[in-house]
Amino acid sequence: MEMTLTATPKTKRRYLTLLMIFVTVVICYVDRANLAVASAHIQQEFGISKAQMGYIFSAFAWTYTLCQIPGGWFLDRLGSKLTYFIAIMGWSIATLLQGFANGLSALIGLRAVTGLFEAPAFPTNNRIVTSWFPEQERASAVGFYTSGQFVGLAFLTPLLIWVQELLSWHWVFIITGGVGIVWALIWHFAYQSPRKSKGVNEAELAYIQAGGGMVDGDVPEEKKARVALTAADWKLVFHRKLLGVYIGQFAITSTLWFFLTWFPNYLTQEKHIAALTAGFMTTVPFLAAFFGVLLSGFVADRLLRNGKSIGFARKTPIICGLLLSTCIMGANYTNDPVWIMALMALAFFGNGFASITWSLVSSLAPVRLIGLTGGLFNFVGGLGGITVPLVVGYLAEDYGFAPSLIYISAVALIGALSYLLLVGDVKRVG
Repeated sequence: MEMTLTATPKTKRRYLTLLMIFVTVVICYVDRANLAVASAHIQQEFGISKAQMGYIFSAFAWTYTLCQIPGGWFLDRLGSKLTYFIAIMGWSIATLLQGFANGLSALIGLRAVTGLFEAPAFPTNNRIVTSWFPEQERASAVGFYTSGQFVGLAFLTPLLIWVQELLSWHWVFIITGGVGIVWALIWHFAYQSPRKSKGVNEAELAYIQAGGGMVDGDVPEEKKARVALTAADWKLVFHRKLLGVYIGQFAITSTLWFFLTWFPNYLTQEKHIAALTAGFMTTVPFLAAFFGVLLSGFVADRLLRNGKSIGFARKTPIICGLLLSTCIMGANYTNDPVWIMALMALAFFGNGFASITWSLVSSLAPVRLIGLTGGLFNFVGGLGGITVPLVVGYLAEDYGFAPSLIYISAVALIGALSYLLLVGDVKRVG
């Protein structure tokens, strides 16, 4: 019997789970980017100024960031299956309703609701991957689903523009929201935790568990196990090692939000590049980041399989990527569009290469507090999404964009140093 069990090929149900996370991330980021596509038409129809449009843009980031820690707490108690169903359904309904918004207040409110429901998304992704994948495959898994954000931005934005021109800006939200509602239902009926999944056999479960995967970690807490957070719990989630990861995530998110917000204006206003050329150039960094994030997971897992420690394998792409992101300030010294595009692509490739940070949260966070730790991690990252548009805007208004690129580079350098000086050896806290 033992020989038969040992020889049984393991199933690969974990890869279907990973594909489901990837699709969810694509939907998540398309629902973030759709407002940028429709913004000009919205301003024209409702007579909204650029300053007012800024409030609509920021409404998502404020609620998304503020709800990270509550979202992680919610995840720890309900588990991934129910949390993600509620989250996807909630943000998709809010997205669909944006297609029927009748003015400034409605748009601000609905974007805030969208941010609120998207808050648990990446902590949930992290919990699922921690449960379904062994350590030697985890970085590749994180890299694969993280690449979904760049797929949504680089490849689907032109499709949204086409929908808008063919129909109207309203349909950009109606279609993206409708797709999300359908996907929420698919998720609810298709996803199960490892132990409950019908598509996984004992050989795959044993393989995941032997590699450090927490096959029993993706379920809601039992009522009898629910205890209030203690001072010791909070001390753990603010451990020096985790603080280093949080700072690194702030640095990574800061670079990302420069490209999400100010990059097109930088090209046209600072470098005086024609709008059509600038439109093409904006896609190149996102493609570079897409390949960067896929390569980072491959490199990290290859290093681990070659006998390197988890710390070395995970931290090397992150540190190298953050250092590459400092190349963004090189654009201050050239007006050649080719060199500008190359430097920006290299910087954003570095951002993608560094974006497997969730794999370290999986390895460092206390087991009982993975949701809370992930929420705090994403909260600090969200602060980058709030601060960068404001800092760059104020600096650019008075001094041009050159100091802004220096700021982005300095933050990236601080992020790299935080991994070198604060994180240290990678071992679970607590």
